[in-house]
Amino acid sequence: MIRNVIFDIGNVLMDFDWMKYMRSRYGEDEEKIRIINDAIWSHGYWQAMDRGEISGQEAVDRVAAVAPEYGQDIRQTLAQAGNAMHKHSYAIPWLRELKDMGKDVYYLSNYSEFAMEANWGVLDFLPLMDGGIFSCYVKMAKPDHAIYRHLCEKYHLDPVECLFTDDMPENIQAAKECGYHAILFEGYEKTYPAIMEMLQQE
Repeated sequence: MIRNVIFDIGNVLMDFDWMKYMRSRYGEDEEKIRIINDAIWSHGYWQAMDRGEISGQEAVDRVAAVAPEYGQDIRQTLAQAGNAMHKHSYAIPWLRELKDMGKDVYYLSNYSEFAMEANWGVLDFLPLMDGGIFSCYVKMAKPDHAIYRHLCEKYHLDPVECLFTDDMPENIQAAKECGYHAILFEGYEKTYPAIMEMLQQE
């Protein structure tokens, strides 16, 4: 029986639309967007923040050094990164529905303190949840099997009683390898009915 529903956060319970944000800043300047995106995403600094290995300021400094000719743009882009994060209107009603069904709900998210501070308001669903793990606080990240095991150990969960959803296929695969039930999140309209049907068949 599935007793616990475990959610990724980014692009599942909240929206992280980076390209929309970048185009709002730089319009159709695709070359500038490409260079800035490469500096931010292709050198491991954001991921290092997610694992709690470097601070937000360290990450900003290192990313800016990758493309010094765009250093000021990079700093401003990251300073306002919270504008890429938006609430999903379905998050709180869905969690309440699951709680009303008697399920416990948890989060398991690759998330940095930098991202939290950038826009704390998009995490307003957290008080409804029974617990969870932000990667930055445990210095490990999905799809490392250790973080899935850590969640179960922390909250005394049996993996076979857990259903996990995430928008990254590699994280879903890792969850399955750790004994969880897991469903790839492919948007609320598709994934919500799939999860609820699965739970109702239990």
